[in-house]
Amino acid sequence: MTIRYLLIATTALALTACDKSADTTVSTTTTETTDAAGNAVDNTGNAMSNAANDIGQSEPVNAVQDAVGGVVGQASAAAANSVDGYVTNAAIGDMYEIEASKIAQEKATAPAIKSFAAQMIKDHTATTAEVKKIVSSGSLAVTPPTQLDARRKGFIDNLKAASAADFDEVYVDQQVAAHKEALTLHRSYVDDGDNAALKAFATKTAPKVQAHLDMVQKMDDAT
Repeated sequence: MTIRYLLIATTALALTACDKSADTTVSTTTTETTDAAGNAVDNTGNAMSNAANDIGQSEPVNAVQDAVGGVVGQASAAAANSVDGYVTNAAIGDMYEIEASKIAQEKATAPAIKSFAAQMIKDHTATTAEVKKIVSSGSLAVTPPTQLDARRKGFIDNLKAASAADFDEVYVDQQVAAHKEALTLHRSYVDDGDNAALKAFATKTAPKVQAHLDMVQKMDDAT
């Protein structure tokens, strides 16, 4: 319950910030949001790295890391409207989903969560392949990353550190935040993206992400 309340509170703060930024000019909003997101990602990544020795020793600390990381992800996703930004965020998001769900298949206790994790591995493996195909066929000047960033590594560390009794809730809470972030990423690129093929992919992918979010939110209500 602690994690859930933290996520609700921090997501509300993120949404409030987005509403306020909408009142400024487009150019100012884009610049300030991009800078703020970049700084927040750097700061959160550093904080998670510095706290690495505490992973597994303090579940409240891990819960706060997950909650703050979710808010940072929302800001970063909303600003990722360039080819490089979108491809990078989409690729890392898929990698995180796959790795997290592999852990869930081993550690989760609820059959529904194990089933959801299996679907996440299948679906995000497919979208990874599709993004790579678009990048290669379109000769885009971007190389999809092959490693997680510090923020997602922190999420994975926290999943590995979660006790058997707490794992299902930790995984589900992370998945709610991750799919909200992914939905923001794809919808933002549909609205403001600068590549037709990637916009078509984002348009097709957003409803699938929404379906995943609906599924995991139902599980969240049950945990």
